[in-house]
Amino acid sequence: MFSSGNVTSRVFERQIRSSPPGASVNRARKFYENLVPSHTLYDVECPDHCFRKFTEDGLFLISFSRNHQELVVYRPSWLTYTSVSDDTLPPLPRRASRFDSFFTQLYSVNLASANELICKDFFLYFPSRRFGLFATSTAQIHDSAPSPGAVPGVPSIDKITFVLLRLDDGVVLDERVFVHDFVNLAYNMGVFMYDDLLAILSLRYQKIHLLQIRDSGHLVDARAIGYFCREDDELFLNSSSQAMMMTTTQDKNKQQNREDDGDNGLNHTQLNADNNSFLSGIKQRLLSFIFREIWNEESDNTVRVQSLKKKFYFHFQDYVDLIIWKVQFLDRHHLLIKFGSVDGGVGRNADHLPAFFAVYNMETTDIVAFYQNSAEDLYQLFEQFSDHFTVSSSSPFMNFVTSHSNSVHALEQLKYLKNKSNSFSQFVKKMLVSLPFSCQSQSPSPYFDQSLFRFDEKLISAADRHRQSSDNPIKFISRRKPETLKFKIKPGPECGSADGRSKKICSFLFHPHLPLAISIQQTLFMPPSVVNIHFRR
Repeated sequence: MFSSGNVTSRVFERQIRSSPPGASVNRARKFYENLVPSHTLYDVECPDHCFRKFTEDGLFLISFSRNHQELVVYRPSWLTYTSVSDDTLPPLPRRASRFDSFFTQLYSVNLASANELICKDFFLYFPSRRFGLFATSTAQIHDSAPSPGAVPGVPSIDKITFVLLRLDDGVVLDERVFVHDFVNLAYNMGVFMYDDLLAILSLRYQKIHLLQIRDSGHLVDARAIGYFCREDDELFLNSSSQAMMMTTTQDKNKQQNREDDGDNGLNHTQLNADNNSFLSGIKQRLLSFIFREIWNEESDNTVRVQSLKKKFYFHFQDYVDLIIWKVQFLDRHHLLIKFGSVDGGVGRNADHLPAFFAVYNMETTDIVAFYQNSAEDLYQLFEQFSDHFTVSSSSPFMNFVTSHSNSVHALEQLKYLKNKSNSFSQFVKKMLVSLPFSCQSQSPSPYFDQSLFRFDEKLISAADRHRQSSDNPIKFISRRKPETLKFKIKPGPECGSADGRSKKICSFLFHPHLPLAISIQQTLFMPPSVVNIHFRR
């Protein structure tokens, strides 16, 4: 199939041959070997905005104003112009070098109040209804005052607002506000979307808020998982507490001489409840699962007791001190939850800290699996079924993001790293540090398809991250023999930067299905960015 790399031959072959079942999209993506962004416009005149990303369907380009108060949405268009030149590739007119030749501004809407700022690294797209979820917040308070139910050591944000907006016309549909809380908004780490379900992790209060996005554009509370796991847990505990209070009152009437002691006992009970002396519901389920797993490892009761002493009771307080770091949907009924210490939950680099993974069934409220971050069996699942961890969108474009479970080239690279590693346990920890995956954190562009192109992943990849800028162009080489250079992407000025001492970072925004990309280079001190547009002429 497609023995020739000529685009005309491929079109003709597509007309006379049908694709194998389930291979039509992969076959169509091979055309991108011929349709590449081969031309670059350097230092394009454009608005001074923070460009975030293209939506998964390619209909919108999301950007924010420099003061982080306004959302600015563009519609990608294509460069059109006329020329009287007889040249095969005539020079572009002056107007073609402007940003508005490629993108049309749809609207600008203010999302943040005076003391709030838009989180420029947070954005989730609901493709079936073209809804966008944005977040605004006030400044982070590191030395916040203790609060009942809050985890000590976790910072606080006075106000976090999630805004659901219809991207077609910029109408705000619904909002959800969190007060004196902390949600990790950087690169969508604290929020995960699966179809119409939304999980928001409160690090400060260790609660997973599950919401449903209705077709009408409303955010509806589904449940909250944390201190309570079932919807009627709070009602049951309150009714039990009232029964205990009634029993205490009866005892006081029978023993008048101990009335003061009875009052003190009642106050002490209420104080413990306020201070959350009981473990949370999800923590109790975690401890009971660990206990049962260790208990079932042995059949002899004496050996069981010894094993429990070494593996459970000796580490009991360590398990109790675990907090939820991150969460993601595996499907509509299961969550993958990452546990660790408080330092790792709020720190930027937690790779060296111990961590644990648990699979939680939301229907039965049970922990069904528990792994340490060095577990080989979890790594084997991750290696063979990594698509199950990453694909969480109904968008068809996201189903073809390259991973080592769907690409032999990515698998070969993973095996190379595995063989190169000195310690397999450390290699497993390094690979599993990315779990749970951040939602919508990879570009579905076919130019990142490793079955089509080869490129240096240290300089550019499908991951939504800033990278250190290189003065040399990034080469995209065809996987097809004889592996010729197809196109190059060079961020920054055409002749290179005059100041070689300042450290520069760059980001790349690839359109999901057009031969169009934007490269943005800036220094760490955030002067005006150098924006290049890469497209096919």
